[in-house]
Amino acid sequence: MQFASPLWLLGLLAVPALAWALWRPRREAPGVRYSLGGDAAALGTTGWARLRKLPDGLLLAALALGLLGLARPQERDASIERSTEGIDIVLALDVSTSMTAEDFVPNRFEAAKAVAAEFVRGRESDRIGLVVFAAQAYTQAPLTLDYPFLLTMLQEVRMGLIEDGTAIGTALATATARLRDSEAASKVVILLTDGQNNRGQVDPQTAAEAAAALGVKVYAVGVGGDGLASRNGPFGGLGPAPEVDEGALRQVAETTGGRYFRATDAQALRQIYDSISELERTEIEETVLLDVEERYPLFLWPALACLLLAVGLSTTRLRQVP
Repeated sequence: MQFASPLWLLGLLAVPALAWALWRPRREAPGVRYSLGGDAAALGTTGWARLRKLPDGLLLAALALGLLGLARPQERDASIERSTEGIDIVLALDVSTSMTAEDFVPNRFEAAKAVAAEFVRGRESDRIGLVVFAAQAYTQAPLTLDYPFLLTMLQEVRMGLIEDGTAIGTALATATARLRDSEAASKVVILLTDGQNNRGQVDPQTAAEAAAALGVKVYAVGVGGDGLASRNGPFGGLGPAPEVDEGALRQVAETTGGRYFRATDAQALRQIYDSISELERTEIEETVLLDVEERYPLFLWPALACLLLAVGLSTTRLRQVP
């Protein structure tokens, strides 16, 4: 409960002072003189006589309750309505064998999946889908708000299920197709790869132009350090790190109004996803609905009852003779 006019509560400080003024011990002259004081003392005190100060108490109660009522006690029930215009995001993940390079911990593929999962958990009200690609591309998960389902599908991504290669153009075209019918305020593809386009029938730049025409923004992420990288695979050992076609990826991103990022380790990749989260924030509008219910009658009606009772008693049964 809250008070809309709390300054009235300061008046309550006067109530104890008034009580003290009314009931402080003092010598009073008898109201009626008896010829024989002993006979008067023998009469004793009646029950009504013991209640002679009741009207004063009722007046003080009426004053206190009246002040509480004037302070306008209220019960407030606030509810918040949220409205959002979510962003539709498709994650395009490279699953070619070069992603087994161990310059990331434990390797590029597992690090990319882990950071992508963190990105998904950090979003709200955004539909997110998942496309994986090597020599071909396919949709692992459609656009969805069911993040637990999406995380499960991300965890189930395996390498070796698609013919090896890096079809960047095909992956971008597939991701863009997922967003073709989207009515979201912002449509985004996060394209992650560690190589250069060497498979597929769609050129990355052609796919980028198609994405731009549909209002899709591409954030391209090239992963991998420079120099040699150990690999998991039938041959193992050290080998030359796949060369990221940074020029092509940068051009793809700029064509769509996006940005190109380079990640040389897992921490840098995490920071890139954080940067993308900052660039693509979902705007949430909050409307606070306040339901106010006045409670002053709970105090004013008892105050009026105390006042009427005090007046009634002081003029009838508890009337004092001067």
